[in-house]
Amino acid sequence: MLFTNSIELYEKYLITIDRSQQTVRGYLIELRCLNRFLEKKYNGLVYLEDLKVGDFEAYLLHLKQKGDAPASRRRMVYIIRALYNFCIKKDMVLRNEGMKLDSIPVPQKERDYLNEDEFEQLIGAIEHRLIQLAVVTMFFTGLRVSECLHLTLEDVDLAKKSILVRNTKSKKDRRIPINDKLLPILLEYLCQWREGSNSDLFFATKKTGMLSPGYVNIVLHKATQELEWNRVITCHNLRHSFASNLVKKKVDLVRIQKLLGHSSLKVTGIYTHADTSELEEAVNAL
Repeated sequence: MLFTNSIELYEKYLITIDRSQQTVRGYLIELRCLNRFLEKKYNGLVYLEDLKVGDFEAYLLHLKQKGDAPASRRRMVYIIRALYNFCIKKDMVLRNEGMKLDSIPVPQKERDYLNEDEFEQLIGAIEHRLIQLAVVTMFFTGLRVSECLHLTLEDVDLAKKSILVRNTKSKKDRRIPINDKLLPILLEYLCQWREGSNSDLFFATKKTGMLSPGYVNIVLHKATQELEWNRVITCHNLRHSFASNLVKKKVDLVRIQKLLGHSSLKVTGIYTHADTSELEEAVNAL
């Protein structure tokens, strides 16, 4: 079977098992880049059953020489293994060549997050009113940007002070209480200046009816430049900031886990931080 045909079948499989559009698109981009590399290497079409671990190692080396980060190359290893697991299940191949690949170590970096003062500075630097509101909402709810921008009017119940998050990454709906500081801001938005009357989305624009995650991140980048911050702040940093600030206020991890929709406390644990002053206090406790 042509390698490109196996990719097409894998795409249909991912859609069938309800993987998100973003995941399917990401996998296909990576696998098609791999296919182009292999076709160039062999100067023609390549067949799934002919590929060996050395072909994939050559591609990973190519990615490294191209400047791809370890996390990106590690993701590629995972995608190759996942494709072969599917192919084995469908009796296309007998062995998973991807399992012969060594995992690529990824340096663990301290995740950046905003404290409340920094958040106020960031909000002040955002001129786009609707994006400013979406950023405030993510900071006070811990929503992923996709979850936030896909909220409908029905999902946001201001009377009951709760937000229903549907179609989450874990495929489980969850309900988040609305922060008392956030509630009047959302009420003012709905009652006084919401546009996009033809859209069911909560964060609706007049022209297209919706905000895009990419555009929100662009606005965040411009705001950090205006503030002359030497750091990269994205929508995911807002989710991280929500969790990290709750940890600093001594909220237990189990409750934070439920708010974030994590399936494991181990995942939630990455949001714990200790700044220099806290470490100094710890050593001086002796």
